Amino acid sequence: MKDLDPNSTGDYIVAPTEESMDERPRVRRANWWVRGALVLFALGFATVFYIATLVKPYDAAGHPLRMSSHTSLGMPPCRFKEMTGMPCPSCGMTTSFALLVRGDVWNSLRANWVGTGLAVGCALLIPWCLVSAVRGRYLGVRRIEAGLAFLVGLFTVTMLARWGVVLLLTVFD
Repeated sequence: MKDLDPNSTGDYIVAPTEESMDERPRVRRANWWVRGALVLFALGFATVFYIATLVKPYDAAGHPLRMSSHTSLGMPPCRFKEMTGMPCPSCGMTTSFALLVRGDVWNSLRANWVGTGLAVGCALLIPWCLVSAVRGRYLGVRRIEAGLAFLVGLFTVTMLARWGVVLLLTVFD
């Protein structure tokens, strides 16, 4: 219906029709470069897991390591541990990834439980990135910035909290 008041400013109010009520707001689809970046992220996460298969997380006797397995790839030992004698915040993370890709969940948690959580999160991000790239919009996320900030903050706080506990146990051991 239209408001036909002759004293009005000439703007007419149009009542919604059945057709306009059925229309849903269009969801913006991601640009091609966003979709490409999502595929690259998925490939990057998959590469991390591939590299974790190359790491040797067990010693010569077959016992699981807790840290320093990255040296099996020819990388130098942890400089922080060399200088202070204390483990760094990320000590054991590579080992936890390497143990987890071998299915050794318990020892992965023992090496660095934050690293195990990060590995599980990365494993879940691979299909999420691919599905989001195919669909053209983020799966289950309205604002990627808020979700990303939350995850980075959660990871940082848990990693530092774990490190604090490890330092306390090292000092009192």
